[in-house]
Amino acid sequence: MRPPEADERWQDPQPFLRGVAWLDGGRPVRADPADTMRLPWDSRERAALPIGVRLEFTTGTARAVEIRYRAAVPEPADALNGLAHGFALWDRHGVVAEEFTEPAEEAVVRIELRGGTGPFTVYPPEGRSPRILGLRGIGGPLAPAPPAPRWVVHGDSITEGWWSTRPAHGWPAVAARALGWDVVNLGYAGGARGELATAEQLAGLPADVLTLAFGTNCWSQVPYSAPLLYETTRTFLDLVRQGHPRTPLLLVSPVLRPDAERTPNRIGATLGALRDAMERATRDRIAAGDGHLALLPGRDLLGPEHLADGLHPDDAGHRVLGLAVVTALRRAGFAAG
Repeated sequence: MRPPEADERWQDPQPFLRGVAWLDGGRPVRADPADTMRLPWDSRERAALPIGVRLEFTTGTARAVEIRYRAAVPEPADALNGLAHGFALWDRHGVVAEEFTEPAEEAVVRIELRGGTGPFTVYPPEGRSPRILGLRGIGGPLAPAPPAPRWVVHGDSITEGWWSTRPAHGWPAVAARALGWDVVNLGYAGGARGELATAEQLAGLPADVLTLAFGTNCWSQVPYSAPLLYETTRTFLDLVRQGHPRTPLLLVSPVLRPDAERTPNRIGATLGALRDAMERATRDRIAAGDGHLALLPGRDLLGPEHLADGLHPDDAGHRVLGLAVVTALRRAGFAAG
């Protein structure tokens, strides 16, 4: 008689991966690997991290899942040593289990399923760029979860999920679970300043729904004037529409940033003025006949109590923001419910 689990084989992870924008040699990346030289270096750096990439599966009889992975091992003095290396298992009701491991050149993590057939989602740790090499069900086979509407979200560090305590807690992940969508997170911390090369990449990326949520870094990282951001927003939308002429698109203007709201940047623009410029550009395009475009003004979505550091939301703030986006998508007729 064969020992238990002797017939279980590693499965190719590719059919199970969700949140994938592009592949570079089989590794998920978040910018077109054939077009990275036109992007700023900070966007290229952030795009190499597999933010939002996850595994989704169903099962009939499996009682656990094992995931074989490879992750970058930090040097002793590396700041990443302080990050928890956890794999979180979720079902439609919430988090089921978390397993914390160490980054390794190759290792296996086992997560108990605790009953049910799924669909299940596993959110890997993101900071050390783990690459999933294989997965298998223990006690039964796994099947890829059914396909879901593909939602591509572009933004800055807030979209990337900074100051959320887990990958599953960033606002795009919160909203995607509520909608039942496959979110592709193209949030670039420090970037997302209306780069037109990014707009062209978005135009060529398959998407059922699009959301743009940039602008904060146009106050600080690379200072914009209000007229410049107005024209940048118009041009960015024009380029995206070349590839997605009728795809539902929600633009979220910058959320509250108390230190910037009335403070001029180096060329005299407050964040309030920049936000107004983005919103005017969006409304002007809607008025000109873009019936598949909607605007969510960001100023009043969060309060100071939701900001962990005066800029980035904490977990509660990410949840508030995610659910506000869900409501806006539904009111615009872009989502059911």
